[in-house]
Amino acid sequence: MTDSFDRLWTPHRMAYIRGESKPTDDLAGEGCPFCRAPGDDDYGLVVARGTLVYAVLNRYPYNTGHLMLCPYRHVADYTDLSVDEVAELGELTQAAMRTLRAVSGAQGFNIGMNQGAVAGAGIAGHLHQHVVPRWGGDTNFMPVVGQTKVLPQLLTETRDLLTAAWPAE
Repeated sequence: MTDSFDRLWTPHRMAYIRGESKPTDDLAGEGCPFCRAPGDDDYGLVVARGTLVYAVLNRYPYNTGHLMLCPYRHVADYTDLSVDEVAELGELTQAAMRTLRAVSGAQGFNIGMNQGAVAGAGIAGHLHQHVVPRWGGDTNFMPVVGQTKVLPQLLTETRDLLTAAWPAE
């Protein structure tokens, strides 16, 4: 039986729903996607690198340009970051906001981190801060009715634009 509905397919989301590539424990190394990502900037979708913290695109973004800032060091809790890691996390947050504004005209941001699995951290073992660009009207009926987010750009294209525009240090 057919119906009159058009469908937007987002099969890449099924990998996230099934938990593919999620670590099975909180250990550092190959099992942790945030320890693995900086090994290959293109595959890992790394946008920029600091000395202690790097910026990476979220593989399962809420919006186009959804970045995460991660310390290279495998640490779970914000209170365990060093003073230098906290400072660089702040500096990269500012650079991310400036870059996203320049590249995409972002009008606002959701910035935050979920600390621990009970707080909603999908990968609780490796701290990561989300930087989600927002625009007026970017939330419409699709997520509410269709539980689907429409992203107008491929991750590789977003990475190329952000990498090219990221301020040099």
